[in-house]
Amino acid sequence: MTITTHSHPPFNLCGGHAALDFVNSLDNRFGGNEPVELLADYGALLRFAEQSRLLGARRARRLAQVAPAAAERALRSARELREALAAALYARVDGRAMPAAELRTLERHLHRAGRHRALRWERGRQGSGVLCWEWGRFEAQAELPVWLLAESAGELMMSETMARVSACGADACRWLFLDTSRNHTRRWCDMKVCGNRMKARRFQARHEA
Repeated sequence: MTITTHSHPPFNLCGGHAALDFVNSLDNRFGGNEPVELLADYGALLRFAEQSRLLGARRARRLAQVAPAAAERALRSARELREALAAALYARVDGRAMPAAELRTLERHLHRAGRHRALRWERGRQGSGVLCWEWGRFEAQAELPVWLLAESAGELMMSETMARVSACGADACRWLFLDTSRNHTRRWCDMKVCGNRMKARRFQARHEA
């Protein structure tokens, strides 16, 4: 399967959650033509993580200097995570059981992310304090965006928010989003894109009938 790539894609973060926008970074999954890879290179992965507020600008600039081989491995890992996440989430949306192989892949990525965190004691006022997780010595490693995305995906999939995950009603799109509408009636990933396109098609069909 040939995948078309764009070197500097504009990310449309209409999904309402980083994990859903991450799945949507492979566009045209269901369009009948070639999928469009929006994470064309490691730089695009960094831009996505920064735009999604998972990664700060200073960390992103630091990671942009990693060795090319490490960047390429991280990009492959990110795409593997994304496709396992996509399989699991679309199965959930379509009312199917989540595929076992993809769940094992997600499990592996979540374990890997967890192994690269360190506990830090954060001192508070008057001698009080709390334990918190940080990336510490791992924050300069190329796979940091992948670990951040794995954590984000895990938090979503283990929460009640999963009940609000929906897919765009346009068959050629099916981008994922969180339906936060009052009556759970949102149909489109982006009303300005798919919503208006479907309205135009219905209008044309009525006038051609």
